[in-house]
Amino acid sequence: MDFTSIIGMVAAFGLMIYGMVNGHDFSVIVDNFVDIPSVYIVFGGVLGCAFAGNSLKGFLSGLKSISLIFKNPKSDEAGTIKSIIELSNLARREGLLALEESANNLEDEFMKKGIMLIVDGTDPELVRSILEAELVNVDSRHQGNITFWKNIASAGPAWGMIGTLLGLINMLKNLSDPDSIGPNMSVALVTTLYGSIIANWLCAPIVAKLSLQNETEIKLKEVMIEGILSIQAGENPRVIEEKLKSFLAPKDRQEFEEEGGGH
Repeated sequence: MDFTSIIGMVAAFGLMIYGMVNGHDFSVIVDNFVDIPSVYIVFGGVLGCAFAGNSLKGFLSGLKSISLIFKNPKSDEAGTIKSIIELSNLARREGLLALEESANNLEDEFMKKGIMLIVDGTDPELVRSILEAELVNVDSRHQGNITFWKNIASAGPAWGMIGTLLGLINMLKNLSDPDSIGPNMSVALVTTLYGSIIANWLCAPIVAKLSLQNETEIKLKEVMIEGILSIQAGENPRVIEEKLKSFLAPKDRQEFEEEGGGH
């Protein structure tokens, strides 16, 4: 469980509520900031547009992807490099065919697939092509979810403005009643608030976290591809280690070396 998303979103929402309530009676704040017609206009409009712009499967998949921001992605690059070095040492001692048993013990399906391809004697260019094609498809699936939330983030303020315009029209129709101008203006602005909350409190963190998780997974798979192809090429394990360490940040590289690297 990734608690940063939970803590960040709860803290942001809590501070917003505190800003609303500070110095006022809570019941009055509820009356000021909760407007059911505005909820229908903004949230209904946003979800309606998202539904219209996707297939049913894509819409449901996009909504479900919110759960991903609360999960910790597998991003043990140092551990992956160590596994690759161990496999390269085994291949150097006993040949590529000896990797088959080790591949069956690997938890990562992408790594297992790559190792089995080289065990089967697949041409190196074809191995790279297959693995990179899968990498592109993984990125494409992730980008689909990211785009889903980006579109909602764009639609939120737009529907908030639509609600505001509707409220202003109603207000201008009743200018003969001065007492109604303030309340009507307040209700009109509530829709803009709802749209901004959707875009900045909900969607912005989701897009940022999903993008980060995608980058992390893609980078890890790139390490695997380079390592697998290096093993197939029969490169020296020390050379493979130096090559793969270039994927690590300087601090992580130092920690990796202090722990003995892949040896």
